Amino acid sequence: LAVKFGERQRSPHCLLVKEHQVREGAGTAPPPRRTLFVLNVPPYCGPDSLSRLFSRCGHVQAVDVCEKPGPGEKKEKLTSKFFNHKTATGFQVAYVVFRKPSGVQAAKALSQEGPLLISTESHPVKTGISKWIANYAASVVDQEELKAEVDAYMQDYDKKIAEEEAKAAEEEGVPDEEGWVKVTRKGRKPGLPRTEAANLRVLEREKQKRARKELLNFYAWQHRETKREHIAQLRKKFEEDKQRIALMRAQRKFRPY
Repeated sequence: LAVKFGERQRSPHCLLVKEHQVREGAGTAPPPRRTLFVLNVPPYCGPDSLSRLFSRCGHVQAVDVCEKPGPGEKKEKLTSKFFNHKTATGFQVAYVVFRKPSGVQAAKALSQEGPLLISTESHPVKTGISKWIANYAASVVDQEELKAEVDAYMQDYDKKIAEEEAKAAEEEGVPDEEGWVKVTRKGRKPGLPRTEAANLRVLEREKQKRARKELLNFYAWQHRETKREHIAQLRKKFEEDKQRIALMRAQRKFRPY
């Protein structure tokens, strides 16, 4: 299927389209016979542009754009406006879901017509500086809106934790089907915070503990060395005391002139 970004573009871009078919038991895969599988979708062609391109073939219920074909698993709905958002940087694939199966057949027949325009005067696609300005404006975070979203998330989280604690309290001491009772760590002393200061204190205590366990003067040569060091320290201290006493006597000597 040939498409062009605008009227001034000379060479068209080709979209590869086919009816999306899945095996039985695929679960939450796109509905068969009503889904058009589109390959080679350029980054500037978003879900709105695809919906407008294929709306001439029938009512488009949904357009799902992703990086690569997947196994058809249902994606988690993004509830945050500020987090977990990815920007498309390359060519992608899309699943276009029509209301009726005839929309898929009509979309495949569009290849016989001329190139379709992605950007028109009534529905322009922003590029260049205008796109950069729009992206920058979208990147500016509204502090009040962000605060409201964070507060709502924390309220839900606190509610979830409270429910889990209440459930654990109800199940504490209650035997299961086989008669086993779950033992928890509730009430025990919590562990030390693993900060740098706490780690240093733990290491110092272990060092002192090891030092107390070391055997001093276990060998004969260690005993002799200890005696020599002790005698040398006594001699040094004796000489220092003699000098100090001589200095004190010299300071007490009477000098009239």
